Amino acid sequence: MNSSSLAVQIRNRSRSMGLKLLLVSGLALLMAIPAIFVNNVVEERTNRAQSVIQEIGGRAGGPQTFLGPTLAIPYSVSPQYKAVSPASGTYVVFPTKGEAGLKVRTQERHRSLFKVPVYETDLRLDATFDLAGVPSAAPVGAELVWTRAEIMIGASDARGALTDGTVTANGKTFTLVPAENAGTQNSRLPLTYFGVRIPEITQPNTTFNVSANLRFSGAQRLAVLAYGKSTHLIAEGDWPSPGFAGGFLPAKRTISAQGFTGEWSVPFIARGIPAEGTITAVGNLDQTAMAISFVEMADTYQSVSRSVKYALLFIGLLFLAYFVFETTAGKRVHPAQYVLVGVAHMIFYLLLLSFAERIGFNWGFLLAGSATVALLSANAGWIFSSRAQGLRAFFLFSLLYFFIYLLLRLEDNALLVGAVASFLAVAAVMYFTRNIDWYGSISSGGTGTTATAEPDHV
Repeated sequence: MNSSSLAVQIRNRSRSMGLKLLLVSGLALLMAIPAIFVNNVVEERTNRAQSVIQEIGGRAGGPQTFLGPTLAIPYSVSPQYKAVSPASGTYVVFPTKGEAGLKVRTQERHRSLFKVPVYETDLRLDATFDLAGVPSAAPVGAELVWTRAEIMIGASDARGALTDGTVTANGKTFTLVPAENAGTQNSRLPLTYFGVRIPEITQPNTTFNVSANLRFSGAQRLAVLAYGKSTHLIAEGDWPSPGFAGGFLPAKRTISAQGFTGEWSVPFIARGIPAEGTITAVGNLDQTAMAISFVEMADTYQSVSRSVKYALLFIGLLFLAYFVFETTAGKRVHPAQYVLVGVAHMIFYLLLLSFAERIGFNWGFLLAGSATVALLSANAGWIFSSRAQGLRAFFLFSLLYFFIYLLLRLEDNALLVGAVASFLAVAAVMYFTRNIDWYGSISSGGTGTTATAEPDHV
């Protein structure tokens, strides 16, 4: 074998399909670099949207949490017991039964491309008190000052108050004012407290009913604490996609395009908080919240972010598709053309983000996906100089991008479907390339044949 023949064989070996597949795989991994930049753009837009939500929501009152009527009684400790108990404080008695009702009206406020759901809510917080046996858990040496006892209500952000709150008892209505017995703010459950003194009913060993009425605005989240030994809450509103959260989920719920209703029932044993104690007991209620979140039906930025996480998977599938076209068409595709295909798929995510911000994720995906599929299919026709290959690519890439959309919509089953589909895709590639001579190069005459060495010239 002379040097010319050896050079041809080395050249053919270096251009083998096996090495080409390894090269394509390496290019797919390199596309992780632009994927990082695309993900950074998505994160920047997501953070911008969150800052707008917090700014607009904060002006409306932000996430609101409410504490229903609670009896707050100041106490002082006799000098001989000051070594074991604080000198003074507030003793709280929770109602034996709490009945709460919420009516929520929502609207969307817009700034540029961003929209934020805010709400107004009317709250009715009823409470039944039985003071027999109070106090049963007071600090050692504590003496309750019943003449300064007050009915206390709590809200997380007083700026959301739309009207003065009132408390009705014994047929009389009283206006809430800043509470006198709130004590030190609890960092676990930061609330602003309002109160009213009703000396004629807040006496030892009495039973009485009170009803508080509030009107507040807020954003993102609305919660009521389980303020009674047993608490029952009914909430209804016009938001079509609420999220139920907090320490307890509703026992009954209905959700429709017209709105929602939810009903909670928290018994004393489930609440897990004593019926009375020092003011610190209020902070322990943070885990008993019955909450409603006002979220978008489909979070655009979350959906786009999830799609970018699958970027390498789908770039790999795109490259595999072009590789199969290359092996079956008998025409080589330059690595630069693979890179252009990967870049086109990366731009798809930018198109998706920009369109979804304006027309929603579903329509944005349809528009960006259609444009990308058309471009990739036309590119396949240009590369292989074949309209049939272009149509073949259009069918295959349409399925691929539909699969991307389906994967994003499935959510809980996305991993299972993605794993199975990827397995099937690799199996299909194995099948269509089963006859390839991986040590051979593509010739113009067919698939997987080794190029013939050039004859020696003397």
